[in-house]
Amino acid sequence: MDTTELGFPIVDEDISFSKAVYYNFNPIPVKKPWRDATGGFGSFIPLQGWIQLYDSNGICGETFCSLGMIDNILPLVLTGETKKASEWYQDLYWKLRNFGFQSGQIADLGQFDFLMLDIMARRHGKPLHRFLGAKRDWCAIYKGGGSLLASDEDLVADMERYVKEGNTIIKFKVGSDWGQNMERDVRRLAMVREAVGPDIGIAIDANQVWSVDEALRFADLARPYNPAWYEEPCHSHDMNAIQELKDRGVGMKLGYGESMRNAFAFETYAEKGVDHLMPLVGRMSKMSDLLKIQSLCTEKGLMFSAGGTSWLNAAFGALFEEDGLLENHEPMTQPMGEILSVKSEEKNGKFYLPQIEGTPIRVNFEKLEKDHTLDGVKYFYAERMKGMFAVRAAY
Repeated sequence: MDTTELGFPIVDEDISFSKAVYYNFNPIPVKKPWRDATGGFGSFIPLQGWIQLYDSNGICGETFCSLGMIDNILPLVLTGETKKASEWYQDLYWKLRNFGFQSGQIADLGQFDFLMLDIMARRHGKPLHRFLGAKRDWCAIYKGGGSLLASDEDLVADMERYVKEGNTIIKFKVGSDWGQNMERDVRRLAMVREAVGPDIGIAIDANQVWSVDEALRFADLARPYNPAWYEEPCHSHDMNAIQELKDRGVGMKLGYGESMRNAFAFETYAEKGVDHLMPLVGRMSKMSDLLKIQSLCTEKGLMFSAGGTSWLNAAFGALFEEDGLLENHEPMTQPMGEILSVKSEEKNGKFYLPQIEGTPIRVNFEKLEKDHTLDGVKYFYAERMKGMFAVRAAY
């Protein structure tokens, strides 16, 4: 196969879209109320709905999505036209550009890119990861959790359990009391380190809560416990602050990337001294950017991992180099996993992907209905949407 503008070693195929089915969800609760240093994500996981997009032969790609898929993408693709997958992508990319390349509309475009890849994988009768060129059927993971609402004892118990499950890197939240209770954070870090021993990687995630001075002060307090990395201590777009952290001797690996939507931003991160690039898979503007970012990490000797809706994104994790990691953020993946009828098997610090065509998950719609999680279903047909252009550019 030839490498194409799609960024994977696959053929750039013609696609015409015939219909879409959108399943809207009622809020899906987490097991326990959740909070990080800046307040997210509350009592519910951030899932809004599920989309099935069909080509003219009735083959569908499907993924989690927001209502933006209905407003911003479907009117542009349910037109009856036939284009190469790369042409569809480029056409939408430039139609949506004025919303900004960090916008929700650009994240919707990334989900559309995923849908096209899923359709093509199913056309070829292959699991998505194998269609995209993966040579293995697993991906390495690290496990995260550690809500700031959790007691010290519950935090330690969760981290010990993660290690017993076979994870060699674990992560929890710091930034207690909106970043003003560093004493609590350091106490919890010390307790976890004592509980899991010196050989387990412990990452800490501040969710951008601190100024440079505060972040450096916490780094001094945390350094004796040898964090695996220090994630987003300052604002993710304040590149000068990140540079200052490095110049003033933060003394541990800095991790950034979940707020960025394309590979260009990661080049700036690398220039500013970020040691660990961390794209959020489901919010990227293009799926193949993950491989560009990974290549940048290899070139610069940086650490690489990716987060997001892990059950879905395991397909891309199987493409990563063996030291590349996929985050398994249990507070989100656990309730999400319960609405799936098919998903990867979690074992010994890995996800083992199911051998099914296309995306590595299937939604359990019967359970969604039984649990009253399914709010409603909407159908969209190309013959009814021709000529519609619902997206209003942000001039």
